[in-house]
Amino acid sequence: MTSALPDLIATRSALREGRLDLSQVYQQSLATARAGACQHVFLQLDEAALSQPDPAALGRPLAGLPVSVKDLFDVRGQVTSAGSTVLAGRPAAQEDAPAVARLRAAGGVVMGRTQMVEFAFSGVGVNPHHGTPAAWDARHGRAPVGPARVPGGSSSGAAVSVATGAAFLGLGSDTGGSIRIPAALNGLVGFKSTARCVPTQGAIPLSFTLDTVGAITRSVRDAVLAHEILSGQAVPALPRPLAGSRLLVVSNWMQDSLDADMARAFERSLRQLRDAGATLIERPLKALSGLPDLLSTGGFSPPESYAWHRELLTTHVGRYDPRVAARIERGAHMAAHEYIALMQGRQRLIELLQQELDGVDAVISPTTPIAGPALASVAPGAERDAEFFRVNGLLLRNTSAVNTLDGCAISLPCHTPDEPPLGLMAWLGPMQDAALLGLAASLEAALAPGA
Repeated sequence: MTSALPDLIATRSALREGRLDLSQVYQQSLATARAGACQHVFLQLDEAALSQPDPAALGRPLAGLPVSVKDLFDVRGQVTSAGSTVLAGRPAAQEDAPAVARLRAAGGVVMGRTQMVEFAFSGVGVNPHHGTPAAWDARHGRAPVGPARVPGGSSSGAAVSVATGAAFLGLGSDTGGSIRIPAALNGLVGFKSTARCVPTQGAIPLSFTLDTVGAITRSVRDAVLAHEILSGQAVPALPRPLAGSRLLVVSNWMQDSLDADMARAFERSLRQLRDAGATLIERPLKALSGLPDLLSTGGFSPPESYAWHRELLTTHVGRYDPRVAARIERGAHMAAHEYIALMQGRQRLIELLQQELDGVDAVISPTTPIAGPALASVAPGAERDAEFFRVNGLLLRNTSAVNTLDGCAISLPCHTPDEPPLGLMAWLGPMQDAALLGLAASLEAALAPGA
């Protein structure tokens, strides 16, 4: 088990066996959502949804348990504002986004819309319009050590809603790490599938090329369940043993500039994986070495987000978070030939990566090279912009590489009680989701406290 709290599957079993009542779960969920640990987590809390338990839901995969939805997704009858004030006056959604509809069909109860980085354009988690939730350490059931820390973004509220116990699953999106970063900085599991596995319709886009829909959970087995529901694809029986597995430890790019907490946790994690019987192979990946040149013109998110925001920026730029607007507006300057070269270059690196990972069961790296910094150090304000962008670049560096290479990845907690929340990332190339999830349960067990 990853979290100090029971996960979704354990709670579902307790409900079905009569050891727990759904109304009790709802009461506790609402109490947690209203408590101080969830300050700034929910932009909208649907208390009515948790007032009438449906006994029929117990037979469904999510058993009537509360789930949260990032403010990026359409929920029938609600306004989708993407953490911004720019869209506050738009009409309410006429229907659920496919991902939300699949959660409902599986018996999930949408308890509320969660806070996020405006238009999902940052890995830090800060929102100047509605406030920023502070990180929570789900692994140890308390706030992280030290000062209030950033929750990670862009799915900031989704992660804190699950870490504190308000929700059992947080629906989020991942364009450059927006599921895995907040999962890592809150002691949770964050799975990013291959982008094409889950429909993105009904979600405000950041990058049409990279956007991925997924969930933040308290355990790997919950992540498997969520992926099966969201993708509509069954995952074979778990777990695959670590003994005999070949894990590639990337020696370039992803181990650069580790802070002391992450360096210590990463080295300890590698030792735990060796002790569990895995064979670790440390070498560089040429596909990663090719990323700086590929992304020298800015990558996919600026031009693709600018295409969506162009008219809004013309009339409402003053209402945007300046840090977000600046990144979107960079997309106005990319030439067509640069965009085409970006797409073609990406495909070449994806093909190279698949060759390099032949015979490898998973790639292992830190999810982020640094722990989440103090929230005060990157709070809104021009005087803190330089630090904000420095931190943002570091938090996104490792995770965004996987998005660019069209891979799948999972972040697992790897910190001790005296360390801030940190994540170990296991990843593979495109459409290797089932293989990665099959190994993830064994990785989780090897990284468990006391393992």
